[in-house]
Amino acid sequence: MVFFFAVMKLCNIVIVFFFAATLMVSQQQQLIVTGFTVSSIAGRLSTLSSVAATATAEKSNNNDDTNDDDDIHDVFDTFVNFLQERQQDIIQEIETIEYELGNNTDHTFSNDRWGIFDTGTDTDTAGSNGSNGSGGITRVIQNGTIVEKGACSFTLLKGGKLTKQRAAAIRGRQQQQQDTATSTTTTDTSSTIPDGVIIQEGDTYYAAALSMVLHTRSPMIPTFRSDVRIFVVESSSSSSSSSSSSPTQTTTAAWFGGGSDLTPYYLFDDDITNFHQQLKDMCEKHNNDNNNMIHYPTMKQACDDYFYLPARDEHRGTGGIFFDDVPVNAKTSLEFMHDVTTTWMRSWLPIVAKRYATPYNDTQKRWQLLRRKY
Repeated sequence: MVFFFAVMKLCNIVIVFFFAATLMVSQQQQLIVTGFTVSSIAGRLSTLSSVAATATAEKSNNNDDTNDDDDIHDVFDTFVNFLQERQQDIIQEIETIEYELGNNTDHTFSNDRWGIFDTGTDTDTAGSNGSNGSGGITRVIQNGTIVEKGACSFTLLKGGKLTKQRAAAIRGRQQQQQDTATSTTTTDTSSTIPDGVIIQEGDTYYAAALSMVLHTRSPMIPTFRSDVRIFVVESSSSSSSSSSSSPTQTTTAAWFGGGSDLTPYYLFDDDITNFHQQLKDMCEKHNNDNNNMIHYPTMKQACDDYFYLPARDEHRGTGGIFFDDVPVNAKTSLEFMHDVTTTWMRSWLPIVAKRYATPYNDTQKRWQLLRRKY
């Protein structure tokens, strides 16, 4: 158990650093898929959607009273709080299906808190501008009737310093974005990193992520994986020339990443089709002619490419969506990330309700364990 906690904690940290991890009362009653109730956060989402949370904010060392940097950090703080609320809602949904579908009240999620979250309640929050530091909340379930083992973990990293290698990786992706924009006819001018800014070693960063993996007991239900993350970098470097007497400027760049995907062990075409349709509908809700950052075919292909296993010469599963470097601004902002996380359970729980009672034998179970390695 301790080893499992440690592995999940490490996985969450890795995800962040790489920008980086239904209820059926009876067979006669109708399936109800519960979405996230947004009443506690709707006001903040509405306000921040119109905030000028562009990925550019300049701060001079003469302490101006108004500063767009604060907008970026407001978005970060709101997203941090949202992830913790969403984590708790997901835990409740999964524990509910354990009770409703599996008649199981004994196996619930553990609650391992570390860093700044090692004391307090599930509603503990932490902002990006405080002095509390980093931490996380790792929730693990084992030996469930529906979910045999799984985790839903939140991680917060604040005030870190970019290594030379990580800074170089970000600059490489920045160049790829610029090359892509040059070679396409899109009218979208969104950019993760403001023009002229050079991310470099030693820049300060903040990151937060919510990641989940759910392995079911039944081999007829696919493994579900998902994560969302935000990454903020404060850089004081610029490629533009400036006089030595000019005030020091700090530019804040911020972007979102995430996705979800399925790994089935026995294929049911309609399950996979419906799963992808949910993701497609969600992406198209936020896509328009002037924004190619939220594009289902692109995100689907990115997922297929990212989870390709060369050693097996195959993809890990039937895919989903994967996205990185989506800039934090009014177009893509928190509404899209909210919908990404609410689509998680909405796209997976119908499969659970449909397949949890499907009979299977020992051979099929062994195949599932072989494919997932445990």
